[in-house]
Amino acid sequence: MATATLYPADTDKLSNLKSAVAGLSQISENEKSGFINLVARYLSGEAQHVEWSKIQTPTDEVVVPYESLAPAPDGPSEIKNLLDKLVVLKLNGGLGTTMGCTGPKSVIEVRDGLTFLDLIVIQIENLNDKYGSNVPLLLMNSFNTHDDTLKVVEKYKNSNIEIHTFNQSQYPRLVIDDFLPLPSKGHTGRDGWYPPGHGDVFPSLSNSGKLDALISQGKEYVFVANSDNLGAIVDLKILNHLIQNKNEYCMEVTPKTLADVKGGTLISYEGRVQLLEIAQVPNEHVNEFKSIEKFKIFNTNNLWVNLKAIKRLVEADALEMEIIPNPKEVDGVKVLQLETAAGAAIRFFDRAIGINVPRSRFLPVKATSDLLLVQSDLYTLEDGFVIQNKARVNPANPSIELGPEFKKVSNFLSRFKSIPSIVNLDSLKVAGDVWFGAGVTLKGKVSVIAKPGVKLEIPDGAVLADKEINGPEDL
Repeated sequence: MATATLYPADTDKLSNLKSAVAGLSQISENEKSGFINLVARYLSGEAQHVEWSKIQTPTDEVVVPYESLAPAPDGPSEIKNLLDKLVVLKLNGGLGTTMGCTGPKSVIEVRDGLTFLDLIVIQIENLNDKYGSNVPLLLMNSFNTHDDTLKVVEKYKNSNIEIHTFNQSQYPRLVIDDFLPLPSKGHTGRDGWYPPGHGDVFPSLSNSGKLDALISQGKEYVFVANSDNLGAIVDLKILNHLIQNKNEYCMEVTPKTLADVKGGTLISYEGRVQLLEIAQVPNEHVNEFKSIEKFKIFNTNNLWVNLKAIKRLVEADALEMEIIPNPKEVDGVKVLQLETAAGAAIRFFDRAIGINVPRSRFLPVKATSDLLLVQSDLYTLEDGFVIQNKARVNPANPSIELGPEFKKVSNFLSRFKSIPSIVNLDSLKVAGDVWFGAGVTLKGKVSVIAKPGVKLEIPDGAVLADKEINGPEDL
């Protein structure tokens, strides 16, 4: 592995940083060395850009169409054998701050009073019940979500699932001016630290001791997904395919729409499959990257990875994922967070593939507009699975734009007496001081934009079809 050289000034920065980090008692030796290693790679200016002319579109052998997968075995004992090789790991480090919540995002209520975490547990309970299997659930928390998650997990202690939690690394934020850790400058609170992205899942799984324990129990694959992606459910066809073909890593990708233009995509590059993120794209090619003509798929962050392969690569320090610099400001101090993404690890694994899955496996809830979709009659809930209503004719979800008045979950819930029927909706735009009554139906293209200073109330039982509403007179 070629290591770029450091300039003398950077060598000084690094040695000052090392001594400052050595004095931080809040983190482990593993975390200190992982952090220093990341900063050293960043300072050495490792090439992040790809050579555009070398990019090739992956073939169907590299990105396998989901329809071409062999059916999974259907006998209960064969299915149990498959499931007993599996571990489900949910990335649970995120807070619900964008939606105005204080705790872990996974404890936001999604539907019928159930949270993301409840739904995940119900799904795995049903699998274990049905097949007599023992699929454990792992939650990778961050220092932000750890305490709250432990309290929540307590309520599942009589469940038929083993639930394990472990923390991802905690790294100090770097002060941009002098490249010293923020906590060594008196910022002892949480804002001096950050979790370094989900690429950290592999070393953290190993450092926690969970990786060795799972391997010793005969587990072979881990299915990693974001806890807020309601479509990321266990798929026996995918698991069966990976075991049959000895694929060490699989990324689920799905066809890109104009809403996904920033998502990473898979490419063939110098004989290996690789994730291409927008940050690695030279400026003159950004529009080409965003076009859905050339790059037709994007990463769902549903990943299937062989446990022994993770162990081999972590122990060899071989997982050098692209570094994502994330500048922030804390109390007027400009700081830098260096992060990595789990999908970028694909190029280090043998026989790595993508599988081009149906869009239904990607149903993330990033904002209240997504919450509106999954709480509405567009979906039904069966055994913990959120399933699209058969009555919907258009396979794509309606596009929904809610104004800032709806951004926080509490405001969103108070402005809807009940969630409208949207099974025949194409698009919805709402902005201003708008309130929805109970039993409202929305169809076609609907726009409800209240004029400044006007309170607009949609009455109970109203049916709005292809309508633009700006004031009470339009109702």
